[in-house]
Amino acid sequence: MKIKNLLILLLIPLFFTACNKDKNNPGYAYMGNQDMYYTKFYKAYSPNPLLPNGMTNQAEPLGSVARGKMPFPYPGSNIGEKAVNQSLAGLELTNPIPVTADNLAEGKEAFRIFCSDCHGITGKGDGHLYTSKLFPAKPTSLVENYVKTKPDGEIYYVITYGSISGLMGPHGAMIPSEDRWKIVNYVRELAK
Repeated sequence: MKIKNLLILLLIPLFFTACNKDKNNPGYAYMGNQDMYYTKFYKAYSPNPLLPNGMTNQAEPLGSVARGKMPFPYPGSNIGEKAVNQSLAGLELTNPIPVTADNLAEGKEAFRIFCSDCHGITGKGDGHLYTSKLFPAKPTSLVENYVKTKPDGEIYYVITYGSISGLMGPHGAMIPSEDRWKIVNYVRELAK
């Protein structure tokens, strides 16, 4: 019993030495030599022996698009500009996504996620936000002649920048370009 008590008395100070209140020194690192705990990093403009050109700051990959810089040639910053550019987009843009079963299925899913809350599952403008009176104005029916007669480019433009009236907000930052075209294909399918 005496040996057990003596051992406990010797271990208690050892436990207290393991505690460290210095936030800049977390204590012993058992794998510090393998960069498991403390990753070596390089500052943006410093040389870097790991990269091919020896620089830490690299040029952007070819074809990459910066956040908020969508390559869409029809800006829509005000109502007048939106009206003109929506018509231009209708005349100049053609849907590059073929109408296939897979693309329609993906368009249907994207429509369900982004559009059905307002426009409804059937596209008649009877979505949950309108029927529950959370949105004051009835959304446009996507299955009537007003939308059926619009060119694909105009529908794509409205998805990207929102409606001219401002009741539908822009979804260009939320929905990738390819998926917007798939939604256009699905809207066409809904209207049949």
